[in-house]
Amino acid sequence: MRLRTPTWGRGPLLGLLYFAAWALLLAYISPRWMFPPGLRFGALLLTRPRHWPWLIAGEWLAHFGHRSYIDPHLVRDFLVEDAPPVLIVAGCVAAMRRFGIRATMRTPEDVTRLLTAALLVGILNTLICSLLLNLFPTHAINNPMSSVLGLELLREYLGSLLVVPLMIMIVREPPGRIEWTRMILELLFILVPVLAILLLMLNSPPPLPGFARILALAPVLLLAFRNGWRGAVLSMVWINGGMMLFTRNDLRHFPATDSLLFLAVAGTGALVLGSASDALRRSGRRLSVQNARLEGANRRLDQLARQLSEVARRNLRTEEQQRRYVAAELHDELGQNLTAIQTRVKLAQTRLREAGLADVATSINDILAHMRAAVRRLLNNLRPTVLDEFGLARALEEGPIQDLLKTAGVVFDLELHGNLQDLDEDTRITVYRVVQEAATNTVRHAMAGRFSLRLRSGIHQGRRLVLMDMSDDGVGLSAGGGGSPRGGHGLQSMRDRVTALGGTLRIQITDQGTRLRVLLPAAERDS
Repeated sequence: MRLRTPTWGRGPLLGLLYFAAWALLLAYISPRWMFPPGLRFGALLLTRPRHWPWLIAGEWLAHFGHRSYIDPHLVRDFLVEDAPPVLIVAGCVAAMRRFGIRATMRTPEDVTRLLTAALLVGILNTLICSLLLNLFPTHAINNPMSSVLGLELLREYLGSLLVVPLMIMIVREPPGRIEWTRMILELLFILVPVLAILLLMLNSPPPLPGFARILALAPVLLLAFRNGWRGAVLSMVWINGGMMLFTRNDLRHFPATDSLLFLAVAGTGALVLGSASDALRRSGRRLSVQNARLEGANRRLDQLARQLSEVARRNLRTEEQQRRYVAAELHDELGQNLTAIQTRVKLAQTRLREAGLADVATSINDILAHMRAAVRRLLNNLRPTVLDEFGLARALEEGPIQDLLKTAGVVFDLELHGNLQDLDEDTRITVYRVVQEAATNTVRHAMAGRFSLRLRSGIHQGRRLVLMDMSDDGVGLSAGGGGSPRGGHGLQSMRDRVTALGGTLRIQITDQGTRLRVLLPAAERDS
């Protein structure tokens, strides 16, 4: 069971921890160095305002005890030099909260806002503290404040730059176990050798100390790019902490201003670069997730398309079966009845002639002949026997389509290429029906004198394809410019049949007529 600190006890606990941190910093380094300002700004930024009195009391107690220990005569300087900064920073952090500036490093915009706020807080704190020290001089002032004002501002900003992101990483946005392992290994294998080289260069004669800053920047940028802003923070703290550890005799003095300025610029760039790298990786992960979802959706769509295609194929097969059934019934029932009627009429012709009704017998025979021709055309439209008996090529060359065009006085140009006997039944029927519908539209609506069909079957990239190119020299789909497409139902029927097999249909309308191009994927004929 996880133990939780009571709400009433969190403030005193935070104040105690804060006091301990300040006591250690004041005992180890001079308060003029950069870590204490960063600790103050980060603690106030990450805690709730109701806990601030405990933090303020902890910092005041640490400063008061430190001054009392080193020089009892300087205790009165505490009120001018040590007490105001924490109150100034607390007021600035309260204003930041009202403007919506959060303690986060997730995006480059968040990093920029936070560092800009830290710079403004440092400027305000430095100006107010310098004004108080000029109005109420203390024993700690040895030089005019104007000479150290820039260094004080750099100290404030660098403290926030080094400490605040580290505190955010520990308290608000800790890395995972794998990230911790990777960063620690890279710190050991990259920064330890670099730090050793830096220390040698700093203790060497000029100009090597000047090149040390450039060398220190390279691993920081590398880790910022590889591990984001967390890698930049750890690398900066590691290098600066190591340099302070091995040069502790110089900690009571400011480094050169150009060194501090270089560290501020490099650290800011490293944090922004690290945050941008994190944002880029998050975008990449989101993109990968979206791509995976899109792939899943595409697979589902493909599956749905296959299911719809199968349903359409089954519907077409059912339609053809119904056509075959109706054709068989018409042939058997109506054909037999017409034959029986014709037989009875022949038997009754003698009686009708004797009764002076020979013209009636002739009329009945003419009507029966017309009915037989109509039934034959109807049977051919429903299910042409030539397609079942002789195949697709013979049905196109000599079947009802040829008879329809010839009767209408339309010249039929036909070119067949490839083996049409190997096509499966669905493809053969679709090809025949599409050509039949196109020829019917030409005869009924186009007022054309020529109808051309180029039919090719072959293998392309391992798949059997059928290409149909049909054209006429008629008036086009909109006869007389009236805007009413001819053969609307027929065109839709062709589209449905072609789509059911996964093919495409293209229509091109010109002044010379109409052209239809159909591409069908075909399966091998069942053996």
